[in-house]
Amino acid sequence: MKKIEAVVRHYKLEEVKDALTEVGVKGMTVTEVRGFGRQKGHKEQYRGAEYTVDFLPKVKLEVIADDEDAKSVIDTILSTARTGQIGDGKIFVTNLEEAIRIRTGETGSESL
Repeated sequence: MKKIEAVVRHYKLEEVKDALTEVGVKGMTVTEVRGFGRQKGHKEQYRGAEYTVDFLPKVKLEVIADDEDAKSVIDTILSTARTGQIGDGKIFVTNLEEAIRIRTGETGSESL
């Protein structure tokens, strides 16, 4: 199993969620996060004063997928979340040793 974490723009969340549902993803966790990458934030002006916004708001999606499904999940996120502009986000993929459904005690792929 793989844990796929994707940090994407807020306004892409619904589009990515719908696309992942179409490829068979049955569940995901979404967290509102703040951070910065190469873009290092940006400057804004409020009531005549200029200030720097260092941590930009993003959304982090976490999806657990079987090894054979991980590639399609990653490709779906890539194609849906991409705008071509700096700040589109990142995808992190890690091996997941075990998953357990608390209610039933099912483990591995059955727990997904």
